[in-house]
Amino acid sequence: MVTVIIETAVYFGVGLIMMMLGYWLIDLAIPVDFPKEINEGNKAVGWVSAGIYAGLGFVIRSAIISGGADEAMELLKGVLDTTVYAVIGIITFILAYFLVDIVNRKFNFGVALKEKNEAAGIMIFGIFVGIAFIVSGVIQ
Repeated sequence: MVTVIIETAVYFGVGLIMMMLGYWLIDLAIPVDFPKEINEGNKAVGWVSAGIYAGLGFVIRSAIISGGADEAMELLKGVLDTTVYAVIGIITFILAYFLVDIVNRKFNFGVALKEKNEAAGIMIFGIFVGIAFIVSGVIQ
């Protein structure tokens, strides 16, 4: 029981840090100030933010369940694997955002998000969650 509590606390901490890091890095990559836009009630950016957290949470979950840490060294390996897969998830989210933005020449995601285009935010949410499913499939 104590081991489960320790593992839960460790993975909670690692997962939360990786999701916050991913949010921050993706905010840097996308030409919109997420905190400012969310403070102004921009639902499009809210959808993007939700996609980041949901997608990375799914990737992190898959990394955790693929390891099965029973001892301290296995826990350390599981945490390292989880961190690596989370970074891969972050990188693939950013790449997918820019690739889909390039392919969709009829509109620009950055402009659409600044204009509070909720449909664009939902589309990006879907891209991030879809990429999370792909990365999770590779993990498992």
